Amino acid sequence: MTRTSAPVDAPGADAWEGLVTTALLGTARRTPPGTAPGRDAPLALLDAAAVETVRRRAGLRPARAAERPQAAPEDSRPALPPAAARRLALLLADRPGPSGGGRRGAAPDLTELLPQWLAVANARGFAPPPQVLPALLDAARGRTDLRPAALEFAGPRALWLARLNPDWRFALRATPGGGAALPHLQDDDSVRQLWQEGLFAERVALLSALRSRTPAAARDLLATTWGTERAEDRLMFLDSLREGLGPDDEPFLEQALADRSRNVRATAAELLSALPGSALAARMAVRAEACVAIDHMRSAQQQATGAGADIPGGSTQPGRTTQTTAAIAVEAPHECDPGMERDGVVAKAPAGRGERSWWFGQLVEAAPLGTWSRRLGGRTPREIVALPVADGWQGELHAAWCRAAVRQRDAAWSRALLGDPSAPEAGGPGAVSLAERAKLLGTLGAAERAEWVAGFIAAHGLSEAFQLLGVCAVPWAAPLGRAVVDALNIARDAGSYPWSFSGVMGLAERCLDPSEASRLDALLAVPDEPENASPGAGGYWAEAFQRLVTTLRLRAAMAEELGAA
Repeated sequence: MTRTSAPVDAPGADAWEGLVTTALLGTARRTPPGTAPGRDAPLALLDAAAVETVRRRAGLRPARAAERPQAAPEDSRPALPPAAARRLALLLADRPGPSGGGRRGAAPDLTELLPQWLAVANARGFAPPPQVLPALLDAARGRTDLRPAALEFAGPRALWLARLNPDWRFALRATPGGGAALPHLQDDDSVRQLWQEGLFAERVALLSALRSRTPAAARDLLATTWGTERAEDRLMFLDSLREGLGPDDEPFLEQALADRSRNVRATAAELLSALPGSALAARMAVRAEACVAIDHMRSAQQQATGAGADIPGGSTQPGRTTQTTAAIAVEAPHECDPGMERDGVVAKAPAGRGERSWWFGQLVEAAPLGTWSRRLGGRTPREIVALPVADGWQGELHAAWCRAAVRQRDAAWSRALLGDPSAPEAGGPGAVSLAERAKLLGTLGAAERAEWVAGFIAAHGLSEAFQLLGVCAVPWAAPLGRAVVDALNIARDAGSYPWSFSGVMGLAERCLDPSEASRLDALLAVPDEPENASPGAGGYWAEAFQRLVTTLRLRAAMAEELGAA
């Protein structure tokens, strides 16, 4: 059959849109211009579309060639060992499964191993293979917790890629200064120029870098423009002084106490109170001491029959003895004067809090902890914490001491407030919550921290230990690892509801020392289920322990591949 087509009228400006509309409606309902309905209409439509396509392309003017991007920067770090590079590709290829209560199956969760792999690779100083950078940036894009380690490992080429792909722009925001190269910190002119002319993120990066290297130089640089900075910028810059905080920072921080911004004043006061020798700490000590004192109470105990009034001088009638007991008496401040506000005390109490207790807690929190041994008869922190507190002030006083111990990094007071981990109250005399206990533990050394949490688990089980385990160094020390495994085993043998321990089991997969894997082989079998056990609990426990063992052995292989066994 010979194909013929009718002549096509010269198309107008909207000719292409008309042809598209005809194709969508169909030639039976609408034909191309100059074409009669019938069997030749579809062929005419295709011919018209071909002609219009040539016309549209021929009418385009060549665009100016875009400037080619600069070459990616070099990464001077050593390359990953081949086995580690293959492992990284597997970890990045894994995708998290659907969330739900209680993960099932014995296969390791590779997405949870990626942060640990990155930590080891960064510690060893390796550079990533270029071909994995897109997948690494995609993984970091979906997980904010992964970004710091992922961007450190990705190095300068990740920032180069981020400037070319809008999906990865988070890398520029997450990197101080947006990846801009900082001047040599010993080049005073360049440092001063960037500080005066740079973007805010660049200035923050510069101040942080300088503070970590030469704290005094960073503080002096900040002082040159302090009076002209915006309040929100002053707050961010002041916060950078936390690193390397020392007595030499006191004059600058004292000046900041008179700042126009309440938030800046509060931050300056907090930093000064972390310096026990500062003038602000001394002023707070005087105020706090006026609120706390020893009260010697006498309590009469009947030891034999007989009655009678106490004889002056402390003696009693026969058959009756008097015992003197020391207690802490509290008299909270009745007002928040301007001097207290200048030193960082917030006058307005939150909803549900009494003003006097609110002011009192802030004074005690900011006072040097050494104040209390002098004020309370030379007693040690443990003896002070053991004293009763009159009139229901114990919770407020101990909570303030907890905050002070964390702020001042005072291990002796933290030990006293934590108490014995096996105490019946499951947390010591001073800690008011699991969050407080976790913060107090953070002031102790890694070994002591692990030992305390192990004792807590041995005495109280795992039901309250999840938050405490989160502050322990990884991998867990041997006593802590054994305490966790023993507690899980006890829960399994008791037929406990297994899904309630899935969080601790997940922590164990990431934090237990891989050398413990061999000790767990005896727990891989399905246990006999007690009559009151949850249905199917035995099979779940067997799967969970199998996954734990498999994950530990995989972590050991990862460390060996990275040369960190």
